[in-house]
Amino acid sequence: AVTSAVAALLFLLLWRRRRAGGAGRVCVAVLGDVGRSPRMQYHALALARHGREVSLLGYLQNRPHPDVLHSENIRLVPVAELRGLRVGPKLFQYVIKVLVQSVQLLYTLLRLDQPSYILLQNPPGLPSIAVAWLAGLFWGSKLIIDWHNYGYTIMSLSHGRNHPLVQVAKWYEKLFGRLSDYNLCVTDAMREDLWVNCNIKAVTLYDKPASYFKETPLDLQHDLYMKLAKDYEPFRPRTESVNPSAERSAFTERAGKSGNVVRTRGRPALLISSTSWTEDEDFSVLLKALEDYERFINEGAKLPALVCVITGKGPLKDYYNGLIKKLHFMHIQICTPWLEAEDYPLLLGSADLGVCLHKSSSGLDLPMKVVDMFGCCLPVCAIYFECLHELVKHNENGLIFRDSKELAEQLKMLFLEFPTLEGKLQSFRQNLRASRQLRWEESWDQIVLPLLGHKE
Repeated sequence: AVTSAVAALLFLLLWRRRRAGGAGRVCVAVLGDVGRSPRMQYHALALARHGREVSLLGYLQNRPHPDVLHSENIRLVPVAELRGLRVGPKLFQYVIKVLVQSVQLLYTLLRLDQPSYILLQNPPGLPSIAVAWLAGLFWGSKLIIDWHNYGYTIMSLSHGRNHPLVQVAKWYEKLFGRLSDYNLCVTDAMREDLWVNCNIKAVTLYDKPASYFKETPLDLQHDLYMKLAKDYEPFRPRTESVNPSAERSAFTERAGKSGNVVRTRGRPALLISSTSWTEDEDFSVLLKALEDYERFINEGAKLPALVCVITGKGPLKDYYNGLIKKLHFMHIQICTPWLEAEDYPLLLGSADLGVCLHKSSSGLDLPMKVVDMFGCCLPVCAIYFECLHELVKHNENGLIFRDSKELAEQLKMLFLEFPTLEGKLQSFRQNLRASRQLRWEESWDQIVLPLLGHKE
């Protein structure tokens, strides 16, 4: 009774704060790190561009993109991440975490200025979907869920599909997902699955690269390499320059007098991959392929040395760094930096080839890293899963592989006689340049803006 009275009193106090209009306000929410949620940042920027006042809510562990930080229409709303609960069985810890997150998220949502819409990322959906729906009832806001994947399929990677928690999460997503007013999703395959299996009608909004994902001019490449060379050995020159006044990296050289930048002769090829270091990406596949690539060189194949850059943060990074330290390559260097938001597009636009090891837990979402790579006209080798063909066109803008052996053969074929301007690698790049795909801003305006109607 006491608890009910306190809850009723809190509700009445908050009701008094309720604003009359909420005109033009949107809450963009993710129960995760905003800095590592590019699609939600893109949503916020698109809304701000159309004059909406945006509350971007989530964990603030990593710095969001500068465009988000500098926007006058976007206000960051921090949510404290729960850590350190180690009392009792794991199931008990999980239940307590969900309950605390529910109260915490609801309290944060109800303290906002009244939004017209709550745009929520899923996953994670437990408990955020139910809480956002409840807050929407309070404010009279419409709830839009952006389905990136299913939370229960991600849980199944570590618990198994038949685990009780996974089954509860599956039931929860289907039940509360139906309470939304609008739904977005990332592939046509997911749109169909939402309708057939969950009776949820969604609109496909493919991930598209933001305008700052593009090929990097050579002088900016050099500046980036010199910046990274301060902390990472693979970016430093391997030989002395003939011109002592020249400024050199492993890939480029700037003349002391003219300031002109050229690529160094015999430069290594730059291979890049990005990851959240989670169970849905098996980086041992890439490491085994690199071992084969090293063997190809030792057997006499005319292949360049490789610098392999794997960016990102996540729970399995220390594990894979341990595996990398055990490798002893003569022709391959690997580094695993965390890049500033503004440096990541520059590095993608400077690389020779991208590799994607994302295997969708549901088979229904697409890797955003490949979208960004394509925005930079960077060809990609990507590991196969069911709906990957919606993004990667085999032998047109990249290659699809199924195991480490196939990836190794693809690397050998693509880098043979590097850096000649002939061959598959250059052909893929030319196809990407010619495709002139829609950018995020154009796609968002066509698909999402009509859902919101005109600014109130």
